[in-house]
Amino acid sequence: MSIKQSELILNPDGSIYHLNLRPENIATTIIFVGDQDRVDKITASFDAVEFTTQKREFKTSTGTYKGKRLSVISTGIGPDNIDIVLNELDALVNINLATRQPKADLTSLHIVRIGTSGSLQKDIPVDSFLISSHALDLNGMLHSYQIDAISNTEIATAFVQHTNWSAKKSTPILVENSRKLAEKLSSNKTFTGITATAGGFYGPQGRVLRLPLQDADLNNKIDSFQFEGKKITNLEMETSAIYGLSKLLGHKAISMNAIIANRANGTFSEDYNKVVENLILYTLDKLVE
Repeated sequence: MSIKQSELILNPDGSIYHLNLRPENIATTIIFVGDQDRVDKITASFDAVEFTTQKREFKTSTGTYKGKRLSVISTGIGPDNIDIVLNELDALVNINLATRQPKADLTSLHIVRIGTSGSLQKDIPVDSFLISSHALDLNGMLHSYQIDAISNTEIATAFVQHTNWSAKKSTPILVENSRKLAEKLSSNKTFTGITATAGGFYGPQGRVLRLPLQDADLNNKIDSFQFEGKKITNLEMETSAIYGLSKLLGHKAISMNAIIANRANGTFSEDYNKVVENLILYTLDKLVE
């Protein structure tokens, strides 16, 4: 049975609705960045760029780096945007857009997020690189899907008990990264830890301007959580959505974080742009090894 036009929306030129892409426009290894301006910062190191397009915050460039074909896509901010990007990328490779039917032979994409983050732990300094071993979903977007097979309920339950998590909020979900990509991108230059993914920048991450928080002590509880040596090392807004949807759709994903601040020490990078540049080159070189 073909997928209805209202569910799989295409532009008049046959490209997928939000991303403005056709299947031939993307590589099977894709780098995600939040900021559309960061796309050009990555492709500046490419041998050549064969294709570029942009619609709203979603900018895509595809080219080669040291002979390897790569795509770079800006996702914008938040798990809701990741829901759009990952579902549409999967449609490009795993649904026949002409017949609107899923393909019999599925393609597994390799997805690498390159982002900035602040460390929650004293022993992860500014200007370092952190790989998210797991993502802790605090925003609830993944609950729209059937997630039982991908969720580590033991760690998530321990987190709920440790924080006295409010029953009015979505139940946290813990999802692991792609071990294959983790092995490829790890080195003595990288730290690892659990990345918590919030659904907003202010209240959901414990920031107070004029609005009081539901749990004013939640950040301290997050910082102090441990499970068999595993700690929550940073807080951001995309990784759990990337890990969860990738697992569900059969893709491999990893989140690479440039640590530009350390909340526990109260420190901030003296040149955060350089840290991001270093992480970009580190990641590109690891991908072509």
